[in-house]
Amino acid sequence: MKHSVTLRVNGREHRLELEARTTLLEVVREYLGLTGAKAGCDLQVCGACTVLLNGKPASACSALAVDADGAEVLTIEGLGDGAALHPLQEAFMECGALQCGYCTPGFILAAKFLLEVCPHPTEEEMRRYLGGNLCRCGCYMEIREAVKKAAGL
Repeated sequence: MKHSVTLRVNGREHRLELEARTTLLEVVREYLGLTGAKAGCDLQVCGACTVLLNGKPASACSALAVDADGAEVLTIEGLGDGAALHPLQEAFMECGALQCGYCTPGFILAAKFLLEVCPHPTEEEMRRYLGGNLCRCGCYMEIREAVKKAAGL
């Protein structure tokens, strides 16, 4: 049985007919072609699938699209302004806060939320707010430096 779901993704409204079991990650990647959010663990542990759902970080791999009906979703693709990168994206590049890049979109979106809640975060706040995201390459110091740079610290 299909369900009508309306999502506003990166500022654009999408009306979809979906199975109840369809995850938000499947919607953004397979239905909308936005491949920044990645499937990692499928258990809400790694953060590779992080999107902002109504302004807050969410694991898209575990969120059902039907439960997000009517929600605002921001993916990494919607963060910049056309050809211009968001200051966090710039800072991640400048600080070398990425290697393979698999975790980067999730970290950047988690960092965006962090900076909205704590505009001048402490090391402890960065560790707490970014703790749901894992980097297999071990770029944690560079990631925190990028967040500091974007925060003007």
